Amino acid sequence: MHTAITIDALKVLDAIDRKGSFAGAAAALFRVPSAISYTVQKLEEDLNVSIFDRSGHKAVLTPAGRYLLDEGRSLLAAAENLAHTTRQVAQGWETRLRIGFNALLPAECLFPAIQDFLQLGVPVEVQIIEEVFAGAWDALQSRRVDLVVGADQLSKPAGSFATRKLGEIPFVFAVAPRHPLASTSAPLSDNEIARYTSVAAADTSRTLPPGHAGIFQRQHTLTVTNIDQKIAAQEAGLGVGWLPTPRVAEALAAGRLVAREVENPRSSVAVYLARHETDQGKALMWFWDRLTSDEGLTKWLQPSPV
Repeated sequence: MHTAITIDALKVLDAIDRKGSFAGAAAALFRVPSAISYTVQKLEEDLNVSIFDRSGHKAVLTPAGRYLLDEGRSLLAAAENLAHTTRQVAQGWETRLRIGFNALLPAECLFPAIQDFLQLGVPVEVQIIEEVFAGAWDALQSRRVDLVVGADQLSKPAGSFATRKLGEIPFVFAVAPRHPLASTSAPLSDNEIARYTSVAAADTSRTLPPGHAGIFQRQHTLTVTNIDQKIAAQEAGLGVGWLPTPRVAEALAAGRLVAREVENPRSSVAVYLARHETDQGKALMWFWDRLTSDEGLTKWLQPSPV
């Protein structure tokens, strides 16, 4: 569909407004004044509106002309951004990078790296998406995300994926201080634990088999959306369960949660960076290299055993 409003016409109006005259606009755009006048006249004819009021000694924008220019400047900025982004894409930068992170880690563990990336000034939109259990691998496999931070090995699907080990996440069995299990002294047996409601974070996987770590088949379960809600529910005494130790260190120190020994302790979970083997975008690889030894992640992970 033909439209009378072109990027060039908007540039002419912008130059006239900034320079205060047709002659000034002509000089700024390296054109002859007659070319400026023709562009404005053609635009007025095509739109069937008066863009400038020429009744005085100086051409002044009409209300319609002012509206056109104000809205048109947004289009000029978008066009400039599009041109810049296109050049960046041609140089290997993606327009968008979606980073999925395992809910065992907090979103803020990514903030230092994202802050440094934003300082590069490249027009790449960064999205961070929380995933639970097998949802991290599921999101990568289905390309809902481009990079996963904190992928485990247990739910890894078949496929050509590149991985880098980040470290390990230890777990603690925790209950609220007023919960019945908080007052016992001996290590808790599976039977004792199974008598009380377990709090679980819902697996976000859509196609891969969901996980259900630390829950007994005969145990009542309260299911929440993510680890933050799981921690809050256990602090409220609504149930019990395993929690990533770094995420609840403060709650344990403050007495909002109590750590309990169990007869069958849960092992630490090794977590990885993961991406599709063939993906090599500049933004992806920047985060791939940066997050391998990032301080924002180090505080939430323990080193892998040698």
